[in-house]
Amino acid sequence: MADNSKMSREEAGRKGGNKTAREHNKDFYEKIGEKGGKESSRQRNNSNS
Repeated sequence: MADNSKMSREEAGRKGGNKTAREHNKDFYEKIGEKGGKESSRQRNNSNS
């Protein structure tokens, strides 16, 4: 018999994402998006040196 008590990675990610969305507002997502954009830009610029 299969063990159905374990959650798939997809389910765990969805559950965590939904919780984060409930607990944070638009400003939170804007800030983390800005940080990610800056880091991506920094990495691209460093790889071209």
